[in-house]
Amino acid sequence: MKKALIFAFLAICDPIRKLLMRWQMAYGILFLSSLRGFRETVGRWKAWRAFENARKNCPAYADLLAKHPEAKVRLVGWTPDFSAIPPMDKPNYIKPYSLAQKCVGGKLPMRGAVIDESSGSTGKPNNWVRGPAEREYVSRVLQISLHQMLGNSPLMFINAFALGPWATGMCVSMAVVDVCLLKSTGPEVSKIINTLKDFGPGYRYVIAGYPPFLKMLADCKDVDWSQYDITAFFGGEAISENMRDYLRQSFRGGVFGDYGASDLEINIAAESEFTIAVRKLIIENPAVRSRLNRRFGDATPSVFQFNPMEYLVETNAEGELLITICRSSNVSPRIRYNIHDLGHVVQYHEVIAELKAAGVDLSKLPAPIAELPVMFMYGRSDFSVGYYGCKITPGEVESILYGLPELARRINAFALVTSEDAGNNKRLFVCLELAEGAEVPADITALTAQIFDRLAQVNQDYRESRKMVPAGYEPVLEFHAKQQGPFAANDIRVKCRYIQQR
Repeated sequence: MKKALIFAFLAICDPIRKLLMRWQMAYGILFLSSLRGFRETVGRWKAWRAFENARKNCPAYADLLAKHPEAKVRLVGWTPDFSAIPPMDKPNYIKPYSLAQKCVGGKLPMRGAVIDESSGSTGKPNNWVRGPAEREYVSRVLQISLHQMLGNSPLMFINAFALGPWATGMCVSMAVVDVCLLKSTGPEVSKIINTLKDFGPGYRYVIAGYPPFLKMLADCKDVDWSQYDITAFFGGEAISENMRDYLRQSFRGGVFGDYGASDLEINIAAESEFTIAVRKLIIENPAVRSRLNRRFGDATPSVFQFNPMEYLVETNAEGELLITICRSSNVSPRIRYNIHDLGHVVQYHEVIAELKAAGVDLSKLPAPIAELPVMFMYGRSDFSVGYYGCKITPGEVESILYGLPELARRINAFALVTSEDAGNNKRLFVCLELAEGAEVPADITALTAQIFDRLAQVNQDYRESRKMVPAGYEPVLEFHAKQQGPFAANDIRVKCRYIQQR
């Protein structure tokens, strides 16, 4: 009976929500402080409905659940409990099933849908299908978010994400074209500089792209940045606050990131001046860091807020985020999807209480856009490194290194080492530990080219992002004597530290 009542209530609410989304001011009613509990409850109800829809109508998901006969949503009072539902991820769901099997009805929608792709860790691109209803929703939310952050004045939006079949670039262009004057340049410094010169400083600009590209753009001396009102949005990887400060010298409208993934969708959660201030407190204030980081110790998270009516975000026992897209209209459902990002969620009022307990003067904090839950994200648990908008995994590098017999015989171990120099330029070093008595190869330059050319063959995202790397900042191949450099602390009895920072 409770289930029938809940689903009937949601059916009544669906057209109301769609109507409210047409008017930004009306939509804001849903984010009043007094409705916090309502938002959380409705989000969990919608996640339950999305689960039931996928269970009944999606062949791949039905097959996954068949392997877990205990997989049922249980009601605790009026609150659904999803703890018995198996998470889905790339190994157990994305790779074993065809794209059609992962769609509602077991077939691809042949009208109104878009397919984009990203690269898997094996190098084979993964395809993702997005139907008209979800694209419309994501577009409208992105439009509302833009207006909430930047006001309703006209904007010229320059999309500097990679275009073509890749998820972020195409999704962003389709989302903003109805509310902005859009130019999709892709990551081309000269095209953006020419655009700024052609149209002049009389417009308010937004430039969206990967952080390293935004750094390259900000370093360009062919334009007087102080004459332009530019806000930068980034995705694909986190940035340091030093990098943000560096970029803000050119992009005086602010530098903001969002959280999303090709596996899921863009703009699941977003930064604001409030979340950036919280992140800086975590970095600077040990008491705040201890209270908000909890199990993650001294790590520096990215901090976002998200709409709990549209996304259910949980954390598993390993500290990884499980994300459910709560809309039943999605062509390819995502229920408790594990992208293997480490993190947790803290309710807004809890964050405020923890800050107050740590002695923070709350009056100095920027106001949040709304009192929404706060997501703390600490990076991939599958040990990938971010480099100029792409993710590189140790597995990819290992396969390349040990596919070169002459090199494989010379080395004991390897590590991916990243750093940021004083100018906030990101560096990547592939460090190799020489075996006892082995010598450094004679032609390191040729070997370096061979290794990273192979990486470009197996990792599509790296193949595209390497085009953005400025001269002098290409990945570096380094050789170290046994138990020297990044290998000094290695112990054969424990796992290697494949990813390190310098």
